[in-house]
Formats: sequence, structure tokens, C-alpha cells
Amino acid sequence: MWESAIGTNAANYASAVKNHRGMNKKIQAASLRVGFVSLTDCAPLVVAHELGLFRKYDLCVSLRRELGWATVRDKIIYGELDAAHAPAAMPLAATLGLGSTPCDCVAPLVLSLEGNGITVSTGLFESCFNRKIPLLEEIQRLQRKKKLTFGVVAPFSSHRRLLRKWLSAQGVHPDRDVHIVVVPPPQMVANLKAGNLDGFCVGEPWNSAATIGRAGVCVASSAELDPGHPEKVLMVRREFTEERAQEHLALIAALMEASEWCAAPGNHENLIAMLARPEYVGVPAAELRRGVEEFCIFPDRALAEPSGDKAAWALELMRDSGLCPQPDGLNLPLARSVFRLDLFDQAMRLLSNNRSNHQNETEPESAIR
Repeated sequence: MWESAIGTNAANYASAVKNHRGMNKKIQAASLRVGFVSLTDCAPLVVAHELGLFRKYDLCVSLRRELGWATVRDKIIYGELDAAHAPAAMPLAATLGLGSTPCDCVAPLVLSLEGNGITVSTGLFESCFNRKIPLLEEIQRLQRKKKLTFGVVAPFSSHRRLLRKWLSAQGVHPDRDVHIVVVPPPQMVANLKAGNLDGFCVGEPWNSAATIGRAGVCVASSAELDPGHPEKVLMVRREFTEERAQEHLALIAALMEASEWCAAPGNHENLIAMLARPEYVGVPAAELRRGVEEFCIFPDRALAEPSGDKAAWALELMRDSGLCPQPDGLNLPLARSVFRLDLFDQAMRLLSNNRSNHQNETEPESAIR
């Protein structure tokens, strides 16, 4: 194509260059790999795919379901995924190299707020909570037989912070009196049933799945323990934002539209039906309903901003974790360099322009005149 274009006139040459660039754009878009874990709050990614919002922004996205967050993190770091739905503090942890190879990552969009619950096994609930026996007293009674084990989904996550806060409020020392282990979200209920866990903190629908399946009882939620906390973000490598800038902004815009759709109560039944499909979350609608209607907050533009207060929240989570070898090295400018409000603002301009152009295209000719 290039050889024949060189011999043509300038107009034909410009046309050939334009077509070639268009082909390259389509080839790049076809390789956009976006990861998610089977949770109710992966909804914006599913909706953007199912409603054609990715296509609306000239993206061809391949959604990749992953087992857990360590896999998502590593695939982002090593370039096997271009973007992913991820716990809010994970881009900051990856940038610092905590638990992984250091890799500059950014969070240009908040995908959800809240959405988590703490569930204990039916046995623990009956022997302790149902009888109004303090948890610490039950732990001390059982200490000769076993040490209670609780699951969280990642070391640097809201789940670990919420669980530690809940345990501490009951006089339980989270590092001394219990074991806290990392378990992928979709495996929590099976491990609770098997007796490997006595409780867990996880996102929906897995608290509802445990409750409906009578494996456990949900005893606390994000809304009670840390109202309005950022939960999931879009996670990408910094180099992706630079090398594929237009696709990146288009991805943010498409997911913002999807989040607004998810937030509308009139769409909840359709959303539940989408998430219930086996390629996404793959659980019955009854297990998804509470997460969609009560637990998860899908944000509007104001709440979706990766703003300074959300960066500060992630920073506080890292400092409070007890897992950072040099907590003094954590600072707000570093966190703000990860939570990229500038990229969000650029994407929102793209979204507004796209909507404006779409409205003009659909107006009758008389209205345009």
C-alpha cells in the first residue's frame, strides 16, 4: 500500500495515509485487554461491553475474567492486561513495589464505592453472636482448639482495613488473636463451607451467596464501617496512558457512561440479569440483588473523580496496614501522582463532546437549521 501511494498525487497519498492510520487504530483497539474479577462491582465493565459503549468510543475490548487480585496486578505489571477493575489502593501498592515488582500505575477513574461485607460462619454466629457472647471471649474459649481464621481479598485493600477495624472495635487484636489470610473473592464461600475460614470480608455477591446458602451470616458492611469509601478503580500502567492515550481516555469515558447507567434504579433488573451470566459473575439473580440495590454505589461524575481525598484515603490505608517497610516514605504528592484527576477531566471532555455530537447527529434536519 505504501509503495503504490508514493507514486500517486498528494490527495491520493493523504487518503492512503489516513486509511493506513485507521487500520492501525483498529488493530490497536482490537488488542485492548481489560481484566475483571467476578464481583458485583465489575458491573461498569460488563455494561460497557454489553450495551456497546466501548464500540461507541471506537474501542474493541476483550474482557478477561481473572481469579483474584494478585493475578490482575501481575498481568497489569507484565503487560498481559492493558487495564483492569482493581481495589482502590492496588495501583499505589504496585507503584511502590509492595508485594510485587515495582511498576508505575495510575487510577484515572473510581468505578465503585462501598460494596463490602463481613460474614462469619453459621457455626461462629450461633455460638457467639446469636448468644450475644463477645467475640474476644469466644476466641479465648477456643484458643486451645483453634485460632479463628478470617479471609480478605488482598493485603492492601479496603477489606483488610474494614476487617481489622471491626475486630479492633470488639477488643480483638487483629495481628495477635486471629489469623488473616488472603483468598480470591470467588473462593471465599467454598472455604467457609469447608471450615478453612471462620469468616471473611469480601465484596458482593459473596456475602449474599454465603447467607442464602446458609454457610454464613453477614454481620457488618462497608456502609457501617467506612461510609463512602472508594472501592474499585480502573488500574492501568502509566506507560499505557502515554503510548495509547486516546484509547485510554475513550475507555474512561465509556466506563463513566456505564457507571451512570448502573446507578439508575430502573436499570437494576437488566444489570442483575447481565451479571448473572456465566461469563461474568455467574451466580443466581437472588445473590446479586442486594449488592446491586444496597451494597454497591456506582458513582456519578463527582464521586468517580480520582480526587485528592480519595488519594489521601488510599495513603491512609497503606500507612495503617502495618505492611509497609518504610511508611514515612508515603506522601500525598505520591498518592496524587497515582490518582490522576487530570486524565479523568480529559476523558470527561471527550464524553461530553461525544454526547453532543451524537445528539446533533440524531436531530432532524429542520432542527439543525
